[in-house]
Amino acid sequence: MSAIPRQSYIEKIEHYLGKDTIIILTGQRRIGKSYILRLFRDKISQNEHANVIFIDKEKHEFDDIRTYKDLNEYIDERRDKSKTNYIIVDEIQDIEEFEKSVRSYYEEPDVEIVVTGSNSRLLSSDLSTLIGGRYKEIYVQALSYSEFMLFHQQKDSDEALVKYIQYGGLPGLVKMGLDEQDAHEYQHDVYHTVLLKDVISRNQIRNVPFLENLVRFLADNAGKIISANSIAKYMKSQGDNVTSTVIINYAKFLCDAYLIHKVNRYDIHGKKLFESNDKFYFEDHGLRNTLAGGSREGDIEKVIENIVYNHLIRLGYEVTVGQLQAGEIDFVCTKPQGQRLYVQASYIIADAATREREFGNLRAIKDNYPKYVISMTPLVSRQDSDGITHLHLRRFLTEGVE
Repeated sequence: MSAIPRQSYIEKIEHYLGKDTIIILTGQRRIGKSYILRLFRDKISQNEHANVIFIDKEKHEFDDIRTYKDLNEYIDERRDKSKTNYIIVDEIQDIEEFEKSVRSYYEEPDVEIVVTGSNSRLLSSDLSTLIGGRYKEIYVQALSYSEFMLFHQQKDSDEALVKYIQYGGLPGLVKMGLDEQDAHEYQHDVYHTVLLKDVISRNQIRNVPFLENLVRFLADNAGKIISANSIAKYMKSQGDNVTSTVIINYAKFLCDAYLIHKVNRYDIHGKKLFESNDKFYFEDHGLRNTLAGGSREGDIEKVIENIVYNHLIRLGYEVTVGQLQAGEIDFVCTKPQGQRLYVQASYIIADAATREREFGNLRAIKDNYPKYVISMTPLVSRQDSDGITHLHLRRFLTEGVE
């Protein structure tokens, strides 16, 4: 099978080359960062003025590079000062004190640095301390619906959308095929790899059974407003007696590994963020489905909301959960330029009560920012009602909201 470029990420890397910036691809392990990095390596290697120094810490041949001193030695042996040296390191957080090497070579005029990492806390805290934030983070997400169709040779259709809803966007599934058992086995393997390498080992977690119970709880409750106290009460009823502090810490570790994302609530009328009771969504909804088990008939609303959240992030929005005095808006979406829109995600709007719930909350917002309802309601083309636009999920995933 020929390589399938995720061109938008390659373009982002190329945009920041030559701008005195360290480029870091971040995101959950097995989400496609290594694949993108190899595509970039292969492309830049065609330039006769480029000298590529490539290190993949997930390959055994690079096991000897354990510390920044090992990394320095490896680079120095291969560096060519007559060319532009592209230092490309996959999963750089697995090298002890890597930030010292990054800082050292960053100062050299003939060096470009492109690395990947699977832990947001480690990368942001250590690098920002040593180089003062002179780096650009490129967040790599699971496959979009359009990428899913490209990878799996699907045409845009209701059938393709159902497959995307069920299996999600882990790029490695292209080797498995869309067979349910094979997909579940692969997703479980990815989950355990992320949990072991990026959560348990990195944070020296001892209560592993509770951690796994917490992940399953979050999978069952994706998109619901929950608090550490409510989780603690539920876990106690299941025989896990843990404090709210432990739950907060463990949830943060999962977020640091990009397995889940915490979304804060925003008071639309009061224009402020709440400090408790958040929502959680999974980086890959297919992995979430495997952890939750069962069929999608019973939790389709949760999955759609998870998909819509991730695509809004992909479109460049910062997303919070909107809080009204008498209701909730699924997503308040903003961009740095001051753009804002409101989004409700639903499965099928089949009766007046459902329509009133989804459209009524949006009507209660008394401003002129765009408002959208996104659903899988059959036969829906783009419809506008009282300033609220109703989009089919397929159209949103292929065309966005413009």
